[in-house]
Amino acid sequence: MTVTEYGKPLQPTPTAIPGLVVWDLPVHGDSRGWFKENWQREKMTAAGLPDFGPVQNNVSFNDAVGTTRGIHAEPWDKWVSVATGRVFGAWVDLREGPTFGTVFTTELDPSKAIFVPRGVGNSYQTLEPDTAYSYLVNDHWSAEAKYTFLNLADETAAIAWPIPLDRAELSAKDLAHPRLAEVRPVPAKKILVIGANGQLGRALQAEYGDDGTVEYTDRATLDITSPDFETARHWRDYDVIINAAAYTAVDRAETPAGRVDAWAANVTGVAALSRVATANGITLVHVSSDYVFDGTQEGAYSEDAAICPLGVYGQTKAAGDALVAGVPRHYVVRTSWVIGEGGNFVRTMASLAERGIDPKVVADQVGRLTFTDEIARGIRHLLTVGAPYGTYNLTGSGEAASWADIARDVYRLTGHDADRVSPVSTDEYFASANGPISPRPRNSVLDLAKIRATGFEPQPVDVGLERYIGSLDA
Repeated sequence: MTVTEYGKPLQPTPTAIPGLVVWDLPVHGDSRGWFKENWQREKMTAAGLPDFGPVQNNVSFNDAVGTTRGIHAEPWDKWVSVATGRVFGAWVDLREGPTFGTVFTTELDPSKAIFVPRGVGNSYQTLEPDTAYSYLVNDHWSAEAKYTFLNLADETAAIAWPIPLDRAELSAKDLAHPRLAEVRPVPAKKILVIGANGQLGRALQAEYGDDGTVEYTDRATLDITSPDFETARHWRDYDVIINAAAYTAVDRAETPAGRVDAWAANVTGVAALSRVATANGITLVHVSSDYVFDGTQEGAYSEDAAICPLGVYGQTKAAGDALVAGVPRHYVVRTSWVIGEGGNFVRTMASLAERGIDPKVVADQVGRLTFTDEIARGIRHLLTVGAPYGTYNLTGSGEAASWADIARDVYRLTGHDADRVSPVSTDEYFASANGPISPRPRNSVLDLAKIRATGFEPQPVDVGLERYIGSLDA
């Protein structure tokens, strides 16, 4: 075996197949032989290799020159290298999309490796005897795993095998694989929306429409608090999980039973989601709340402001946020005063106005409304542009207002006298309440500079409110 070159720097070379990248590996040799770091997570991810989380290492030893294997597209990513010998490698993109059928070939020796993304067909032919072909994968082998195959002799791919296939060593199975025209492309990994029947879930369904890569579940079909949640799906089939499920009954959370339910949904379930996302390289999108703050700060809260929840609901949301922050690929989308389908403050005020009721409304809590279609649009934006992982505030834009201000706007927009709304303090409003009341942050204004820096411009609250009132009329 001859190493082509000693001492090359660690360096990637992209190919015409998206995600398929050839890597030069530093090999150090002397009279005793040679040494290389075949997989070094810290150095290689810093140089641009995806942090793909390998869990299994396989070695294929090949006695004879001309041993030919493939073309197999497995449901996992691979880091392919050669320990001894030399191979001619051929890769064909078998994924859905414009590069389906694209071919790339090169030789691999111990000084080269290649990262092969899920869905790209992998094959090789040995050029030296006693060749040891090694590959790391990020899922455990399973007899139930679904492969996609392409015939080694496919005329469309037209791979120029150094040793003609009629003189090569190959299996009967590989000879029988289908031609490219008969291959069903490997679908993209899916986006999973959890809590699809809630306010945000319904907005996400409207945002993504009939996109076949998005799967929707509700509590009846996938319960994040269930003991078997972590084995409920083949999680490597998913690229993104959007958690639109949450316990949001802030006052009921202050009761003994509500406290249990809030912690189960907002913490225990989120912990399971975080473990699944971390173990399977999934991007986890989680929706947070202004209730993680105590509301005593002057001015808008930035994403890195000190967490200080006042009540049980806020405590569970803060705990869930901390769990999600430990997931390597995560977005925590922090929002406030959410309005969507179903019962909410705006609908209640519109109904009171129509029924001739003159309400007393809290005037010492300030913030901005956030419409669920804006949250859905913002989540899709972060995923589409590949924004840096982390926490992002997302609310409507414009001037902050109190609940009383918003109530007056609702009365005005529905054709009623805004002066029918009487402002009161929080303490006055809840003075006659029966049962526990969750403390509310008096300042819920969130700073929007970070998400704006990604190219997303939040909709002004007054525009969103007018549109929402119009939808109620319709």
